[in-house]
Amino acid sequence: MKNILVVEDDQGLREGIALALGREDFSFILCETMEEARGALFGGAEPDLMLLDLNLPDGSGYDLLKEVREGRDFPVIILTANDLELDEVRGLELGAEDYITKPFSLMVLRARIDRTLKNAGRGRKQVCRFGELSFCFEDMLVKRGEKEISLSKTELKLLQILVENKNIVLGRERLIDRIWTDGAEYVDENALSVTVNRLRTKLGETAEGHLQTVYGKGYVWKV
Repeated sequence: MKNILVVEDDQGLREGIALALGREDFSFILCETMEEARGALFGGAEPDLMLLDLNLPDGSGYDLLKEVREGRDFPVIILTANDLELDEVRGLELGAEDYITKPFSLMVLRARIDRTLKNAGRGRKQVCRFGELSFCFEDMLVKRGEKEISLSKTELKLLQILVENKNIVLGRERLIDRIWTDGAEYVDENALSVTVNRLRTKLGETAEGHLQTVYGKGYVWKV
């Protein structure tokens, strides 16, 4: 079943979309505001697609789109009354897969959703973005802006484990067991501290606020 997050302040339209498009292979999370959408996402929701209005009571949908693209990789379709070409270009440049202006046909919306879900992930490598930082672990590629950052295998493995478990504090022993898997009987805990410090240095100021030390517990990649 595909899970669709609808962020739309018009209750009639929001519920109408869920009612008209609801079927056995679709489920819906309905949100009126950016705050509700953030609560759903940080609360563990894993949507396969998001329908996003731009004019929300507590801010611009563009801002929510930027946040989603920092660490999430599900497709986004913008639904909006903004019909200016510049608005559409901005939405697509920020990472939306499609842009639909109101009023629209629910039949067309269903077709766009089906097409977007079908194309999601096809030949597309997952890229995690956090501000200027972008990580493609499949290609072992880490970049700040357009500049590639060279990491050792150990640093890259640490980064991948932290990012894939974002917002979860990982204990030192657990990290050591998952990073040094070459059969070594003993790994000095200082090796982990050294690796974390080197990773921080290489990622630079952009990583501040993301790579955090939780004293007495371990480390976390915070978003």
